[in-house]
Amino acid sequence: MEDIGHHITANCLANAQIEIQMDENAWNAYDMSAFGAIQIAVELAVKKASGVLPGVHSVAFDAIKLSEQRKEDILIYELSLKAIHKTSLNVQALYGASIAGLSLMQLLDTKGNVSIGAPRIIKRKDPYLTDKRMYPSGLTAAVVVCSDSISEGSKSDDDSNAIIAELENYQITINHYQVIPDERDVISHCATNLSKDHHLLIFTGGTGLSFRDVTPESLEPLLERRIPGIEEAIRAYGQQRVPYAMLSRSVVGTLGNCLVMALPGSTNGARESMQAVFPHLLHVFKILRGQTQH
Repeated sequence: MEDIGHHITANCLANAQIEIQMDENAWNAYDMSAFGAIQIAVELAVKKASGVLPGVHSVAFDAIKLSEQRKEDILIYELSLKAIHKTSLNVQALYGASIAGLSLMQLLDTKGNVSIGAPRIIKRKDPYLTDKRMYPSGLTAAVVVCSDSISEGSKSDDDSNAIIAELENYQITINHYQVIPDERDVISHCATNLSKDHHLLIFTGGTGLSFRDVTPESLEPLLERRIPGIEEAIRAYGQQRVPYAMLSRSVVGTLGNCLVMALPGSTNGARESMQAVFPHLLHVFKILRGQTQH
């Protein structure tokens, strides 16, 4: 089973449809009691899909709705699933639609001819469904590590590697990488200069509570617009995994047309902060370019 621990939760839906051809005898035997029995069978099947189908995660469904429509001699079942979940609901929807067809065939087995078509997805929405609105092309990024120990050479830099790996997942070009000490003037200077030539500027380190952690204090006076929602999403995501995430002082905002982010200095903290808001964060660049938000 796939590890989805790093996935975000979002409003997911999947609608599956199956067409069933029936002769006149089957139609004469089909009634509301049959449809009611099939509804029950479908709901039970969908809820138990994770125990039947390999690799399918359990889901707390918000809605399981089966509807029917007749077109000449064709009966069309449409199954609609909704849930706040981390992955697609497509498999559960296809499975439920298949059960609807098989249940109908079983009920009408001796009463008429029934021919079941293949189920298909007609509508879907999930957290990682590719949405071109969120993936503007040609984005560039700069990554700056704020650390006295790394800049002095006494500690290796694994934090930026985690950030760069996430950026590369979304075809963002990293044009600049730098390690600097935890000094306000140095951090401010980097932010002012690098924001002019990059779409995304990510600082890692210096967001904790020690007296040397000054990245937020260095950036806050420069940011033109803070984006509290991104900051909250990062901390909420981290808090679900590490109880100390609430102590992080991650800061996000815009400086000109550049999005500036100050993320935790630990490797896991940096990686999870990126996973918390990417790729959906990328939609901000289309907003900055003057396109309307949908």
